Amino acid sequence: MRRVCAAFLVIILLLTGCGDSGGGSSSGDKVTYLTAFGAVGRDAFAWVAQEKGYFRDAGLDVTIRLGAATGENLKVLAAGQAQFANLDLTGTWILAGKGEYPDVRAIAAIHQQTLVSIISLAGAGITTPKDLEGRKLGAATGSVNQLLFPAYAKLAGVDQAKVTWVNAPPAQLPALLASNRVDALSTFLIGAKGLEKAAGGTKTVVLPYSAYLPELFGNGLIAPLVITRDQPDLARRFRDAALKGLAYTMEHPQEAAEIMKKAQPAADITAAVGEITLMAPYVKTSGVIDRQRVAAEIDTLQKNGLIPPGLTPDTAVDFALAPAG
Repeated sequence: MRRVCAAFLVIILLLTGCGDSGGGSSSGDKVTYLTAFGAVGRDAFAWVAQEKGYFRDAGLDVTIRLGAATGENLKVLAAGQAQFANLDLTGTWILAGKGEYPDVRAIAAIHQQTLVSIISLAGAGITTPKDLEGRKLGAATGSVNQLLFPAYAKLAGVDQAKVTWVNAPPAQLPALLASNRVDALSTFLIGAKGLEKAAGGTKTVVLPYSAYLPELFGNGLIAPLVITRDQPDLARRFRDAALKGLAYTMEHPQEAAEIMKKAQPAADITAAVGEITLMAPYVKTSGVIDRQRVAAEIDTLQKNGLIPPGLTPDTAVDFALAPAG
């Protein structure tokens, strides 16, 4: 009878968790994170942070979901279906400035300069922005590329009324360009290597938006106000673990791409390594967000008619969480 009672007690302890020396903290705080744009090199750092245990060591149990560009990812954050995301800061601030998603804050910068560009294949006859007139331009639905294009077109002397947009999910963009269903893409310049591979080795022509809009930030870590304001410790732990993953990724591009491939079998290692390598000049692994630069970007967006007055650095960034250097 004593043996039966002892066995029964063990079962109860296991069921109630009293026998777990780590308690409820062993699995960490559960959060969901959205990548910026599917499973590509620019997002590899999240899987690195997971594989290397950086999230676990920060007391986090992170589910990584594939994102689908700025506007779509903001919908998911606003619905409370994710707590953190890697989004284009400029696209996020344009929508926030328009009053569409005002309750989100940046907590770190991944790219210190916008990487949005026009990319065409060599021989397509697009070598200057003016060549876009009368052409079809592909982009991810709800992405920063279309949000920012009016300012780019204005400064580059392009009649945007003469450009036809073709919207598609991120994964379909390379095929659109390779099959000549569009004349060019508006996408990130670091995707050039992957596009060349999809086009059978044909070289690309890249026209960066930053040639006309040098003040703008690229991607960054974003969280809803309910996280940054009400759970700042959670935000700090996620930020630090993600940036640790970013630092490792920049130092070990091949390994980072292989880690992402392990988690996402459809990912392309060669294209991922190309993205990580190409984005290196634009990355500060500290994640710094400079207040004066944010103010300059907001001023640029307002002067070019992309947002009305009202957005401020403090309603765009949580500077208590964003690294200062």
